[in-house]
Amino acid sequence: MIYMSINTHDYDNDVRVMTGAFYPGNRIVTDTALRNDCDLCVEVIVESVKVHICVTPEGGKEHIIDCDSPENDRKVIRNMLKRRLYDIYSEITGRVLPWGTLTGIRPVKIPLGMIEKGYNDNIIKDTLNKEYYVNDTKAELSIEVAHREHRMLEETDYLNGYSLYIGIPFCPTTCLYCSFTSYPLSMYRDKVDEYLDALIKELTFISGYMNGRGPDTIYIGGGTPTTLTAGQSDRLISSIEDLFDLNGLEEFTVEAGRPDSITKEKLMALKKNGISRISVNPQTMKQQTLDIIGRHHTVDDTIQSFKLARELGFDNINMDLIMGLPEETIDDVRHTMELVKELAPDNVTIHSLAVKRAARLTIFKDRYSDMQMVNTQEHMDLCAAYCKQMGLEPYYLYRQKGMAGNMENVGYAAKGKAGVYNILIMEEKQTIVACGAGASTKRVWPTPNPDGTHRIDRCENVKDVGQYIARIDEMIERKIKLFEEK
Repeated sequence: MIYMSINTHDYDNDVRVMTGAFYPGNRIVTDTALRNDCDLCVEVIVESVKVHICVTPEGGKEHIIDCDSPENDRKVIRNMLKRRLYDIYSEITGRVLPWGTLTGIRPVKIPLGMIEKGYNDNIIKDTLNKEYYVNDTKAELSIEVAHREHRMLEETDYLNGYSLYIGIPFCPTTCLYCSFTSYPLSMYRDKVDEYLDALIKELTFISGYMNGRGPDTIYIGGGTPTTLTAGQSDRLISSIEDLFDLNGLEEFTVEAGRPDSITKEKLMALKKNGISRISVNPQTMKQQTLDIIGRHHTVDDTIQSFKLARELGFDNINMDLIMGLPEETIDDVRHTMELVKELAPDNVTIHSLAVKRAARLTIFKDRYSDMQMVNTQEHMDLCAAYCKQMGLEPYYLYRQKGMAGNMENVGYAAKGKAGVYNILIMEEKQTIVACGAGASTKRVWPTPNPDGTHRIDRCENVKDVGQYIARIDEMIERKIKLFEEK
């Protein structure tokens, strides 16, 4: 148990997240009645440019720091506060974090912003090292990714365009670690056509509102989009083609995903409609792990689904892998990468396991408490080496809370095969119009703020499939409200 006390809500989340990075899995509370029963007490007092921090580990001495910020600027104070907390926690635990004080999900934003302002790599690296305590390996990775993103973004008029996300919230089964909006198809099969009716109604509104302007990219995700039948998939994509001008479309992705949902008929329906990118996502090539996490397919199913997609002419295929899955060793990862290398995908996305509160792995954690879930720099380096052997280079990167080993997710791609949508959504460079249950629309205003950043507003769709169908007109009204604000 960790007790936390702070006198302002302005920095409450910064203290909480920094603490959680060093003490993952610990409950953090602000109930003063529990203070004497805590393993760690954290008190922070912020007064203008002065910050007082006191951390008391159980049975240990108090760690007290009083520090002054050079200016009364919220960002400056936040970074100083996180550095000082980092210093204390590192001293107490003996740990260092690869990403230092960067606890947000978009660490590439800093180097990308500095590249856009003309800073050289040495200055960017020095800033990441000194201001954020990022180690050399992660600093160099983020700078490499930022340069690749910058070159790709130069080819897209992203601020004057938009991208379209379409969510299919159904899956064959729910994976152990998953917290996404997804529903088992066996229980919702009779709702799919009604869901498509509502989804197409939402898409029809968007096409009219955009006055014929087509999207730059389209991404159909989930859930598992290939839980749709070939006919349902054809109906959805044909509706998109009828509603939107796709002449300027740079990329159309369907996250086919689970091998147990992929058939020849479904892939042919995608191919017939000109889909340029798909995913066939194994997560691992170890059968015992697939069984543990609730993936009801075999390793051979993954291999055969991939080969079938190649035979049908798909030339831009991504494969998702997860590091830190239960009971996986570094040798298991090597085995997975060997099999992936034989298939030679055009994209590989290496995820670090991040267990959210809504995942079964958290809800039923006592059941899985004896399982080893390990991810280290060695794991990430091994994957990077295999990707390099396949001719794949890192092109986008993001992080999530609760990641195994305090690592990251990295997307690797062959030349000309990087996912534009992934960069646009991750770096928040473009308006993303999101349709479907649980989808989150993000409006990026084209006129910059005085500091060069862009205002971002959001609106959410309800997650429940039944509620989405029943309240589709309300979902449309939410978008009208978002986009009519001047």
